[in-house]
Amino acid sequence: MNVKRTYPSLEGGRLLPLVESFYTIQGEGFHTGKPAFFIRLGGCDVGCRWCDSKESWDPDRFPPVEIETIVSQAAATPARAIVITGGEPMNYPLDMLCNMLKEYGLEIFLETSGSSPMSGHFDWICLSPKRNKPPKEEFFSVADELKVIVETPADFEWAEENRRKILEVQSSCLFYLQPEWSRMKTVAPYIIDYVKEHPEWNISIQAHKFLHIP
Repeated sequence: MNVKRTYPSLEGGRLLPLVESFYTIQGEGFHTGKPAFFIRLGGCDVGCRWCDSKESWDPDRFPPVEIETIVSQAAATPARAIVITGGEPMNYPLDMLCNMLKEYGLEIFLETSGSSPMSGHFDWICLSPKRNKPPKEEFFSVADELKVIVETPADFEWAEENRRKILEVQSSCLFYLQPEWSRMKTVAPYIIDYVKEHPEWNISIQAHKFLHIP
């Protein structure tokens, strides 16, 4: 069920509702194992039942922060890569944030459901589509990585639907199936068998949870 929220413009992106920012190791998808500075923005209207950051859904819980502050925190770490996530970061205009991060020569990775219009400039876009609020068509042509969360074997059909849409407009995207964490033991065998039969897919696991990385 979608969660209805109101998302202010926040001075065109000069302010953003920051949930948290931290330097860590990317634990999922293509960039697993890469040191990265995470910027988690508040506010999500997708409302996945199994979301592991539900505290980020309500943007009103997080006072707007000047993007200069966010960027200075990132630049103070050894990180050369930035991950912008949420919540759903595409609920906000991110051009100014991305431009400022680029002034420091940083790579910028986006994690999004694609449910809101595109903004910002990214070196890598991970599209993780959700049934209850499907991605906008514009994301299929720009996604570098399609990462579908698998809760039950029925989700393979949803994964293939999105893969087909991507292949209609581009051929360079990578494809990942990731078990929903709380159902890891149940669903992992199905994913393993599916990927062996459909080698165009890869398996993504939440390595940071196995390694207890914050």
